[in-house]
Amino acid sequence: QVLFALNQTLLQQESLRAGSSQIPYTTEDLIKHYNCGDLSSIIFNHDTSQVPNFINATLPAHERVTAQEIDSYFRQELIYKRNERMGRRVKDLLEKYPDKSFFFAFGAGHFMGNNTVIDVLRREGYEVEHTPAGQAI
Repeated sequence: QVLFALNQTLLQQESLRAGSSQIPYTTEDLIKHYNCGDLSSIIFNHDTSQVPNFINATLPAHERVTAQEIDSYFRQELIYKRNERMGRRVKDLLEKYPDKSFFFAFGAGHFMGNNTVIDVLRREGYEVEHTPAGQAI
């Protein structure tokens, strides 16, 4: 699986470098959607851009199974579990110091797709509000 993931990643990077494939969004798109609080928009239709997408129709069936296993593992370990840990840390701080005010800042990756840090906190009963760019806190 490691060799497969490495080979697929290198093939994707070579394809990008050669210009035969393109990233479906620009940095400006990311900034715009981040500022609008809309990171789950169509540009993140693979659930998250942090996990390489190894699944494609050109793979033979046995490699497609490997790609799906790797995709599932990355998503679970690198995205969902990480956001669960981050959300629990925020919750623990809020409960430990109920009379304190907090400001938490996270990278954009914690807000993309499903099972975000915000989703974790909302499941715990917290109300989370987006602060648009330029708005005073």
